[in-house]
Amino acid sequence: MELVAVQRVPPEVRGTKLRWRTGVVAISCLLAAGLAGILIGPVRLSPVAVGQELLDRLPLIHLPSDLSPREQAILWQLRMPRVALGGLVGAALAMAGAAYQGVFRNPLVDPYLLGVAAGAGLGVTLALVYFPGQAGWPIDPLPIAAFTGALIGVALTYVLGRSNGKSRTTVTLVLAGVAMASFFTAVQIYFQQRHADTFREVYVWILGTLATSGWRQVILILPYVAASGIALILCRRLLDVMSVGDEEADTLGIRAARVRLAVVAAATLGTAAAVAVSGLIGFVGIIVPHTMRLLFGESYRVIVPLSIIFGAAFLVLADLMARTALTPTEIPLGVVTAVVGAPFFLLVLRRARRVG
Repeated sequence: MELVAVQRVPPEVRGTKLRWRTGVVAISCLLAAGLAGILIGPVRLSPVAVGQELLDRLPLIHLPSDLSPREQAILWQLRMPRVALGGLVGAALAMAGAAYQGVFRNPLVDPYLLGVAAGAGLGVTLALVYFPGQAGWPIDPLPIAAFTGALIGVALTYVLGRSNGKSRTTVTLVLAGVAMASFFTAVQIYFQQRHADTFREVYVWILGTLATSGWRQVILILPYVAASGIALILCRRLLDVMSVGDEEADTLGIRAARVRLAVVAAATLGTAAAVAVSGLIGFVGIIVPHTMRLLFGESYRVIVPLSIIFGAAFLVLADLMARTALTPTEIPLGVVTAVVGAPFFLLVLRRARRVG
């Protein structure tokens, strides 16, 4: 008698979809965070005047502006670009964290797992060493160097992880990422010691910041974050299938290795773009996806889109705290996310051990 094994799909995954009420609440939270980021700062702007200014920019609507030229410059050249940049970076890191956690089936995984941070840090260090005085350049080489270094780091990690042949697993890929991160960090430290004058600039970049002088950084990363987001949203159902394991996914007709490669590539593209303009901002990719998992279930059909929205809102609010808590001094954004994220990470670790 032939026995046929029936694969059991976790009950949280079956039949789960994003409800419209949840989507409305998520978008409302994002809009509220964005409005707070625009209005609050060393120079307080009138909500009514800002609302009139924003409506005046819409087609077929003409309203008188009560903002002075100085306040208009603050709104359009400082606050709006910074809020937009924070939203893009937060969305990229949160959705990448959710994607990595899905393909590696581990809630403790973050977007910097496969050498993104170390590769970007080395790229920035080399740019500061060999291309000093970027102020006069038509194109800032630091974001390009960080983006290139991040992609090279992940590419080498994946090549090293695949060199194990047929026995390669997600564990070997993670170990390859740890090895490449250690190697890139060692090379970075070597160059920093040889060129001590770059230490401060590299250190400021590592702590993370959303300081911007206009819309240039927003325009720079927008295509990459958008492409990454679209790809991960299209793959969210496959992430649900991947949650049952590679062998089970293969029996259901899903090529687990190909799905993992596609998801890692898309998540890395968004992470590299975010890191290139903001530096290293930790814990966003852990806090937001895991919170979505606790509140709305285990299905990535829900986790991925909500991580995009709430990730953007979270980082906008974190940046608001960073630039207003000790006015006129600005706290590094990475410090703020670490203060919030470190206790949360410990709670996630404790819960994961208890479940395991």
